[in-house]
Amino acid sequence: MFDSFSDMADSLARNLAAPGLLMQIGVTLLCIALSWFFARLLRRIFVVDDLTQPVMQIGLRSFSQVLTPLLTVLLLVLAKLVVAKWHQPISFLRLVIPLMVSLGLMRFVFYVLRRVFVRDSGVSTFLLLFEKIFGAMVWIGVLLYLTGLWPDLVAYLESTVLPIGRHQVSLLAIFQALISVLITLIIALWAGATLEQRLMRLNTMHSSLRTVVARMGRAFLVLVAVLLSLSLVGIDLTVLSVFGGALGVALGLGLQKIASSYVSGFVILLERSLSIGDMVGVGTYYGKVTQINSRFTILEGLDGVESIVPNDVFMTNSVQNYSLHHRILRLSTQLTVVYQEDIEQVLTLLEEAVSVVERVTHEILPQAILTKIGRDGLELEVGFWILDPENGRLNVLSDVNRAIWRVLQAHNIKVAQPRQDLRMLTEGEAGADSQQVAKIDRQGIFPNSKNVL
Repeated sequence: MFDSFSDMADSLARNLAAPGLLMQIGVTLLCIALSWFFARLLRRIFVVDDLTQPVMQIGLRSFSQVLTPLLTVLLLVLAKLVVAKWHQPISFLRLVIPLMVSLGLMRFVFYVLRRVFVRDSGVSTFLLLFEKIFGAMVWIGVLLYLTGLWPDLVAYLESTVLPIGRHQVSLLAIFQALISVLITLIIALWAGATLEQRLMRLNTMHSSLRTVVARMGRAFLVLVAVLLSLSLVGIDLTVLSVFGGALGVALGLGLQKIASSYVSGFVILLERSLSIGDMVGVGTYYGKVTQINSRFTILEGLDGVESIVPNDVFMTNSVQNYSLHHRILRLSTQLTVVYQEDIEQVLTLLEEAVSVVERVTHEILPQAILTKIGRDGLELEVGFWILDPENGRLNVLSDVNRAIWRVLQAHNIKVAQPRQDLRMLTEGEAGADSQQVAKIDRQGIFPNSKNVL
């Protein structure tokens, strides 16, 4: 290894006119071309169906992000050994190898971060800023390595200590601890995201069970990563007992609702009372379950509004699940016809009219019944069933009512109107009624009335 960047530059300048530098440049270009060719060939060979072999597909996608830089580094290392064995200069190859390693590291880290933190909303500004900062730090580290200043930087960080309690901790140990924790957490989150994606593609497992296994698996991986990173740094894990006691007190005093929501979320997922895609109603909320998280559940209403409902609401309130065991739902509409109509013919016409509506299922035929012989007419109810409650109820009710109205118009069936009795009084009858009301008023039945007409 060169002591400084000037030594490397001098070596390159000395070999500039010699065929050794041109040979190294040619070998480097050949290694890059071969790595690109082999990477493309491997991607074509290992292309598999997502549904048949999802594990291989996930691993291939993860590995293909760094496949070209990794193959380039491997070929350059082999070329360096061969060229050095021929007693040829290798200064240019020793310069290119760390550059390719840093490029592969950045591509891998960027892929893992976007795999873990990026959702359908796109890449956030903070993540883009972090990627730029990380890339700048990597290139600065490579520059320090090439210039020979890296050992000096390490020695400075190791000699600089900070007093923390009764102990003296160097800056190098602090940076190593931060890096180890960050790396283990990122790897744990990446493995959790891969596990979740794999589980969500298992059609043989219930969706709620897949979700709870994915959530518990990610939490377990994060816990193991934290404990492992702390052990690598040298922190005694027995100090976590104090933190565990404080956390228990905090849960008992101030975090009851949050803890209840988390526990309720796992209970809901384990007992499978709710699943993704179910149409449910709880309290004032009604909609389709689009996401079940550890603390809350998202319900998408028929108007497109998404409601974030804490999971403990589903445990403490009665929940109407319209698609728990089956998705069939009964709806009904009412009307009143006059007494003069032929009730049997009217019921038959109503059933036939509703059965032709598009969303009304024929698995259970519509049924029109006479519910009451009322004061104003014959009160009827038309019941029907649908198989897609997630598409809404008001629109199918509108279609059914329109079909019923067309039948009523076509067969001249009269809808009953509320009865109102009106009496026309003569002048003598009006006077007698007024005297009767005044008499009642004097008897104290209407003590507060003054003028009664």
